[in-house]
Amino acid sequence: MKLRPRLALAAVALSLLAACGGGSSQVDPFEPRRLIVFGDESSLVTPQGKRYAVNGLRFENGQPSPDCTTNPIWVQTVAASFNLVLAACNPANATVSSLQYAQLGARVADVRRQIDQHFSGGGLIRTDLITVMAGLHDILDLYAQFPAQSRTQLVAQAGERGRQLAAEVNRLANANGRILVLTLPNVGNTPFAITERQNRNDVNRQDLLKELSNSFNRELRLTLVNDGRLVGLVLADELVDALVQFPFSAQLTNVTEGVCAVGLPDCTTATLVANGDATSWLWADSLRLGTAAHSQIGQSAVSRAARNPF
Repeated sequence: MKLRPRLALAAVALSLLAACGGGSSQVDPFEPRRLIVFGDESSLVTPQGKRYAVNGLRFENGQPSPDCTTNPIWVQTVAASFNLVLAACNPANATVSSLQYAQLGARVADVRRQIDQHFSGGGLIRTDLITVMAGLHDILDLYAQFPAQSRTQLVAQAGERGRQLAAEVNRLANANGRILVLTLPNVGNTPFAITERQNRNDVNRQDLLKELSNSFNRELRLTLVNDGRLVGLVLADELVDALVQFPFSAQLTNVTEGVCAVGLPDCTTATLVANGDATSWLWADSLRLGTAAHSQIGQSAVSRAARNPF
């Protein structure tokens, strides 16, 4: 009986693999034993178990109480996928297997200090999984300088901030780190940017924020170590762009407003705006992402960690 062409090709490939000793050279899957988190509040679980997104609730005897395990942010999804435990969300009192350096309002310069802090107390081992996400507050700082500084100057400075973050990621890679680094979700897509466009009549402020974000991400990507091994790039900007452009693909009903009626991190599913829904609104507030986006980014990060040849 003749083999079909596709099966024949597969048979040839298997025979060649065996001839080369390929049967014994399979790459083992990466199994991290510790998660190290650097960045801003997008990666932060506070000591009280709160997140800068929409926090979940559980009900006991009909009374609501905070539940850090529901509506997880993206780093929690990564941790859970590898059975790693964050100290700030550990209701089962399991052994903690993470270090969290992420801080509210952290800029790229703060990420550098976070990494310095880690290295001052120890190094890295090959079973560490490191996450890095920052840039939002750098873009906001630069944007606040317009028009005192020109658009051209600010775009160049945004690119420099991207290169600086890449340099820190490269420093981790050179220390034998296995890193997931996220591009910055475009600040020009935020409710803040939409409001700025509507309220300012000098230039299209939303386009300016998009240009700053794009410059940051472009230089970040160009400067990263690109050996295909130690650094796994998660394209959070492209993911959020797609959610904004095609919201119904993720069953989103609102991508232009924040769903929280109170400030973060105190927002819960019980403190949303009228007709707001935690799972179908893209943004938690005017700048920070909500539950659906964190879920999508978390799944993308897990996929990248699983596929990257760490």
